[in-house]
Amino acid sequence: MTAAHIHTHTACTHCGDDCPEQPIVLHDKPFCCQGCKAVYELLEANNLCNYYSISEEHPGQKIKEVELPGRFDYLDEESVQAQLLSFRSDKLARLTLTLPQMHCASCIYLLENLYKLNPGVSESRVNFLRKEISLSYVPSETSLKEVVKLLAALGYEPQITLAELGAQPNHGSRAIYYKLGLAGFCFGNVMLLAFPDYLSFTDELAREFGRFFGYISLLLSVPVLLYSAQDFYRSAWAGIRQRYINLDFPISLGLTALFGVSTYEVLSGTGAGYLDSFTGLVFFMLIGKWVQQRTYDALRFDRDFTSYFPVAVTLLTKDGEKSVSVKDLQVGHRILVRNQEVIPADAMLMRGTGQIDYSFVSGESVPVAKVAGEVVYAGGRQVGEAVELEVVREVSQGYLTQLWNNPTFQKAEKQTLETYANKVGRYFVAATLLIAAGAVAYWLPRDQQMMWRAFTSVLVIACPCALSLATPFALGSALTAFGRRKFYLKNSAVAETLGRATTIVFDKTGTLTDVKQSAVEYLGPALTLREQQAVAAVVRQSTHPLSQRLAQELPHSPFAVADFVEVPGQGLRGTVDGLSVKVGAAAFVGASPTAAHTSETSDNMQSRVYVSLNNDLGGCYIFRNVYRQNLREVLADLGTRYRLAVLSGDNDTEQERLRELFGPKAELRFRQTPQNKLDYIAELKRQGDTVIMIGDGLNDAGALQQADAGIALTHTLSNFSPACDAILDASSFGQLNTFLKFTQDCLQVVLATFVLSFIYNGIGLGLAVQGKFTPIVSAILMPISSLSVMLFATLLVRLAAYQRKL
Repeated sequence: MTAAHIHTHTACTHCGDDCPEQPIVLHDKPFCCQGCKAVYELLEANNLCNYYSISEEHPGQKIKEVELPGRFDYLDEESVQAQLLSFRSDKLARLTLTLPQMHCASCIYLLENLYKLNPGVSESRVNFLRKEISLSYVPSETSLKEVVKLLAALGYEPQITLAELGAQPNHGSRAIYYKLGLAGFCFGNVMLLAFPDYLSFTDELAREFGRFFGYISLLLSVPVLLYSAQDFYRSAWAGIRQRYINLDFPISLGLTALFGVSTYEVLSGTGAGYLDSFTGLVFFMLIGKWVQQRTYDALRFDRDFTSYFPVAVTLLTKDGEKSVSVKDLQVGHRILVRNQEVIPADAMLMRGTGQIDYSFVSGESVPVAKVAGEVVYAGGRQVGEAVELEVVREVSQGYLTQLWNNPTFQKAEKQTLETYANKVGRYFVAATLLIAAGAVAYWLPRDQQMMWRAFTSVLVIACPCALSLATPFALGSALTAFGRRKFYLKNSAVAETLGRATTIVFDKTGTLTDVKQSAVEYLGPALTLREQQAVAAVVRQSTHPLSQRLAQELPHSPFAVADFVEVPGQGLRGTVDGLSVKVGAAAFVGASPTAAHTSETSDNMQSRVYVSLNNDLGGCYIFRNVYRQNLREVLADLGTRYRLAVLSGDNDTEQERLRELFGPKAELRFRQTPQNKLDYIAELKRQGDTVIMIGDGLNDAGALQQADAGIALTHTLSNFSPACDAILDASSFGQLNTFLKFTQDCLQVVLATFVLSFIYNGIGLGLAVQGKFTPIVSAILMPISSLSVMLFATLLVRLAAYQRKL
């Protein structure tokens, strides 16, 4: 072969593929094709070239050079958009797309910065595990076709099928297998060549073949350095470019030291070097990386576990209304959505007047008017009278989960165990470098061979990543245990907040009391059938526990409701068949609190709902309150560990009963408006308390949002609200003590895991700095520390759950 035919392979700056003999050059950077060059120019023009410095590998995907004209024109079709978009208005459109090409941190960085490339894109959020991107864009500024074309131009052409697709398995990159195989092959051969150095009876063989074996070992080590170990170097360099020293920096430093010293000794003939240690180090670290990732995938809790919480909806059947989980809804089902309830699936409005609040989706709370025959999108919340809808698209609980985790409704971030662990990790790397430098300074005048062993072992064995794994694994496992007991938390940070709580505030009606079991009695002037049906029509619109209980007692109403309004904490009003109906508190309907009292006034185990028809006082419904089963035991236990309070919108007729249940130290407040509740919790937080608020999720929405952790207690899980941080099924109320104790157990597990990690690193570094470990042993022990933390945290949490019978 002549020199003219020799071609040195040059990697494309964007995708990493081999460039042709005459690469396309831009700013002294080679590209394999015009597509890759075009993407680089696009990113450079928008100051997004950090994309190339984040990933450990070449982040770019090779761009297809052949672009069929008009291949995305079908996305302009109205019928196609109707199937792909999860929400659409004049100001906002949302959809979720699958991007199989997504593979590294750089992809996430670029995809979440799409708004810089197309100003019409308002938001883009990546779910890396599912390889999905949730996009929001402004239809007046861009189109679905333009957004998809942009993704395709960047190398992330969406996998668009109009059929519902299941989650695609992620088999990961094969590159690690190639690197592992190469490192293993070279390590095995270098070890064979190094045998004369380890066996005393081969001294003559070593003298005769030592230099030759050294050259072969060096030759075998070069591809290990340039290919198998490149991930560690790229990651370290990316960290340096971002002015951050990551874990791969000391590892890369150790590898460089081993290879550099070995090369010098082999070429100068002064020794055999440490090439067996070098290749073995890379081989075992790659094994650790592979095993660690596999174990992480196997043990991790499902990040999308909340996709399966059974948000309920009222299904209309031939036999009447029935509460079912949204996952059981099918296209064609007729559902009833009351005031403040969330629409769980795209549906067509069949009956009633829709006033849809899309703040869950768009952040704007101005209701959008809808009439019969129009489509309403999942995630909207009905404001006003109950409406009947027919499902036109199957439910995506994953979409409802996105709404629940909408950043608009997230609380201010606080310092968490995970945050502290990450901060400690940064200092840990710096301390590791200082210890390694100290080892060099100590051993240099005493034993240079021991110096290199100690230096490399210290750099390799240190593993602060174990600290960062403790919190997500422990609390993540806790979320799974809670979900099995019908206690659904928004994220792991909520579990940590529950474990740190000092004060618990309860709503009364529907929280402490079980409205479904209460007896209902009417006092006052008798109501005609028409008047009872009018009242029934109004209360049927509300999700308030007393309204729902009253609707069960009254005769079915064939009448529609006009001008329906619900005033949180006060009552309901509307016009039914010509009658102006008000239902609620005495002041709301214009009655005196004593107007309907009879000889039962001494009975303080009751709640009252007053009625007026055409502004004439009708009477009141008395609900004989039945407190929840096990309430006394729950409160007795909580009272020993927490500051307790009750905020009730009712009057103080039950003060004595509540004082008996809550004890002398609890604070009881009555006639509280939603604003009063919110202000009270804000004051507790100003005093330094960590507050849990437990309410019904509707009248208490402001208080739930204000509290450090808001828990919505419900029988049907229909009060789906972003204001709450957790949803507790009423059937699990008796386990509230157990849940809170379990969160404290989990925090103890996290702290124990921190201690384990520090002990491991302390012992490991102590022995490494003395030269007790070879670099190969250090490489084996490093991933074991991470695996031990993951297993330790997961198993201890599961043990705690078992002991708590969760």
